Amino acid sequence: MSGLAAIPAVVPVEGSYDMNFWQWVLILLWWFLFFAYLVILFQILGDLFRDTKLSGWWKAVWIVCLVLFPFLTALVYVIARGSSMAERQAAAVRQAKHDTDSYIREVAGTKSAAEHIADAKALLDSGAITPEEFAQLKAKALA
Repeated sequence: MSGLAAIPAVVPVEGSYDMNFWQWVLILLWWFLFFAYLVILFQILGDLFRDTKLSGWWKAVWIVCLVLFPFLTALVYVIARGSSMAERQAAAVRQAKHDTDSYIREVAGTKSAAEHIADAKALLDSGAITPEEFAQLKAKALA
């Protein structure tokens, strides 16, 4: 061989092995279950801290149980407090929507009904709209 190095043969690394299709499927299933468990765990922790009726001691007991017996505690928590968990989540979503809507209204600087009527009157006086359109705008502003 003129100047070309010989290509070494592929040598298997000690301890490595080839995986077949079903082993990959099993690993994929385990990863899915692991991430599903993490989602449930974080939902439970978020619900614990969101609940204002549960005392701090009971929250601490739930957290210790989640650390010591994670799967059993998560299952018991979802069974025992699942419906109230959904109610607290829905209330948090409603509150977030209300806060967002309030912020948007505040930033947008909505006009009062009197300002809308004054703008419509100026358009009527300039001849841009008819008296019927003015009446419609006035009714809409007062509604």
